[in-house]
Amino acid sequence: MLRDSFGRTFPYIRMSITDVCNFKCGYCLPNGYQIDKSDNRKFLHLDEIKRLAKCFTELGVCKIRITGGEPTVRKDFFEIVKVLKNESGIRKVVITTNGYHLDQKAKALVESGLNGINISIDSLNRETFKNVTGHDRLPEILKGINNLQDLGFKNIKVNAVLLNGINSSEKDFQSWSKFIKDNKVDFRYIELMQTGDNLDYFKKYHVSANIFKNYLNKNKWIHQTLGRDAGPSLNYINPEYKGKFGIIAPYSKDFCKTCNRLRITSRGDLRLCLFGNTGISIRHLLQKDDQLNELKDLILKQMQFKKESHYLELGDTGSTKNLSKTGG
Repeated sequence: MLRDSFGRTFPYIRMSITDVCNFKCGYCLPNGYQIDKSDNRKFLHLDEIKRLAKCFTELGVCKIRITGGEPTVRKDFFEIVKVLKNESGIRKVVITTNGYHLDQKAKALVESGLNGINISIDSLNRETFKNVTGHDRLPEILKGINNLQDLGFKNIKVNAVLLNGINSSEKDFQSWSKFIKDNKVDFRYIELMQTGDNLDYFKKYHVSANIFKNYLNKNKWIHQTLGRDAGPSLNYINPEYKGKFGIIAPYSKDFCKTCNRLRITSRGDLRLCLFGNTGISIRHLLQKDDQLNELKDLILKQMQFKKESHYLELGDTGSTKNLSKTGG
């Protein structure tokens, strides 16, 4: 089993399959996706992904989250899901998406056998959503959620980056509260994180997630504990609501103590932390089936280099230029 020197175990892998994104979110890619000319490696191909998943399965991983960029821009996206679901031994396969054309993709997503979907929606106000993402696509995304629900899809989560003065008012909180009251959808605010490219944006819009936590406490939401393969969200339930609320607060005290996930970049680098400087390419060991044991040994040896914390609160963003680059 994957274990680091602090006793943490890692049943959960976040695997990026592309760093291309078709949105222009202010906190990540305000100028849209730009080709990185310093790294001309192609994205992981299907056979490499299959070998990687098999390796992690044998190391005790039970959950893989497919991320990007925007993962659905890959033409072989559904083939990747099929391989992970049917040929790798992974028990849970989930994705994070910006919801582009979700209304059209809902049926195929359900039929693919995915176990869950996280959709980025930074505001339920159409104009605010457009200003943050550069796209006027909120109606099609909300329709996509309805389509998923009509098809019986259960595990739907919505993420929003908490932005001071943009989506951080009590009116915004009440809007989401109304949304999850009658929808079995889990909504989570993610605290804005500083990256190598967004310092000015971070200084302008960062606000502590405590403002949302205070709202939840004031309105009698109850903190809920989750299983070992759950992500970093603090989750809250209310018996009067179908959905749940959550908070992902990377600047909070002891955030990293429960870390249970590793990352694979779209070009085959193992990253021990979203904001770390440690990590190596493992792609050379994804070329043949008989490299499996060597690959497992290399990954296990790397675990000793995982640090206790990301030290993000000290302004250390590691090698993360933007979230799309690393599969944030």
